[in-house]
Amino acid sequence: MVLQAIKYSRGILEILDQLQLPHHEVYIQIKSPEDARSAIQSMQVRGAPAIAIVAALSIAVRASELLACDLEESKNYGKELVINSWKHLVTSRPTAVNLAVAARQLEAIALAAYEKPDATWRSVLEAYVAAAEQMLEDDVQDNKSIGKYGAEWILRRSRTQSPREKIGVITHCNTGSLATAGYGTALGVIRTLHAFGMLNHVYYTETRPYNQGSRLTGFELIHDGIPATLITDSMVGALLKTKRPKELITAIVVGADRVAANGDTANKIGTYTLAVLAHHHDIFFLVAAPRTTIDLSIPTGENIVIEERPQNEITNIKGLINTVTANRSTNNTTLRTIEIAIAAKDTKAWNPAFDVTPAELIDGIVTEKGVIEKDGNGTFHLEKLFNEHNLVGTP
Repeated sequence: MVLQAIKYSRGILEILDQLQLPHHEVYIQIKSPEDARSAIQSMQVRGAPAIAIVAALSIAVRASELLACDLEESKNYGKELVINSWKHLVTSRPTAVNLAVAARQLEAIALAAYEKPDATWRSVLEAYVAAAEQMLEDDVQDNKSIGKYGAEWILRRSRTQSPREKIGVITHCNTGSLATAGYGTALGVIRTLHAFGMLNHVYYTETRPYNQGSRLTGFELIHDGIPATLITDSMVGALLKTKRPKELITAIVVGADRVAANGDTANKIGTYTLAVLAHHHDIFFLVAAPRTTIDLSIPTGENIVIEERPQNEITNIKGLINTVTANRSTNNTTLRTIEIAIAAKDTKAWNPAFDVTPAELIDGIVTEKGVIEKDGNGTFHLEKLFNEHNLVGTP
């Protein structure tokens, strides 16, 4: 059973607090858009698709609460609630485009309901709630399609001696159920390879400085029983040089927070380095993301705003301390999470949350509609993803 990081029923939203993983599984309730903004900024929830879903559902929770009340309001009340809530939420993480896309889509639905001749504030909010709930369902199905298309693409192009020979892959950061509504993007590709019986092993980076790989991806892979090994970010080159032929390491698969029109991709810091290594060692480098991550209004990666986070995420680290108290009759073990300094006092640190991988280093972009590759001139035509023609892997 795939891990469930977002639990929702009408009027009730809970998220798995990712700051407490992998040591404590604690769900926290999101009762309002303000709660959602706080959880997104603190990274209790993270991953571009997941934060968009949580933001959307937080407004649905507030709307459901109001719909249960006997209020006398004008029809403007419902529209203003939606628009003002999204205005507050879209600024919580500037690099991830999914928030803005979800805002545009759901605001349009609320405005369409508002324009109906018999519209009331209730009908506007009811339309919004239904659309937000559908977005949750669609994200899970989209992720499963991404997994299928990506796995099939890799297997068709793998250079194995036998068509049933298992392959190895590398991934970075966390792109699974904890970063989406369920199943995952890049981790969804890995899950599908495993389900096909074609995955030999996955290597996942710890992903400094926030350790989403060691804390979150490792948690998911162990949960699912997928054969995997943790490595530090700086070990990827050595891994490819020493183990690639024997373990048939075929691809590096990553997610994305924003993809520019030319294919340049912003993703977790360290992704660019992995793309350079993949190119040098002649293995595939794939980006897996839903179409909502593609921003055709941005020409290149130069136009993507990169979020910079606090210095203490680099100079400090959180972890679990085991305190064992023994007496004559029992061993009691108390688990405590603490934060410790790992750098000298007054150390200055630069902490960009993302980097941009140029399109020239990307072999394919996997979406819920198929895999798009560059043309003979080395150019991605991402507009094809929106007219749904000429995609590799599209049925």
